[in-house]
Amino acid sequence: MFFQKKGKLRKEYDNALLHSLEDAKKDWISQRALEDLSIENSYEINYLSKIAEAKYFFFFREAKNRKVVIKR
Repeated sequence: MFFQKKGKLRKEYDNALLHSLEDAKKDWISQRALEDLSIENSYEINYLSKIAEAKYFFFFREAKNRKVVIKR
């Protein structure tokens, strides 16, 4: 009776984590593609690419620690 909310909240936050993980992955891939397509080696593009990569791996490690399983 008292612990029913715990499982519901965990599922809700796990779903939010998975959505954030997917968004971060898309952002990282687009930044990496932009970096590959750029003619000049810009520090700003490299900087944004590294930030996107760090965000993606942060969410990835968090999902791994929480043992979140992606159901397809």
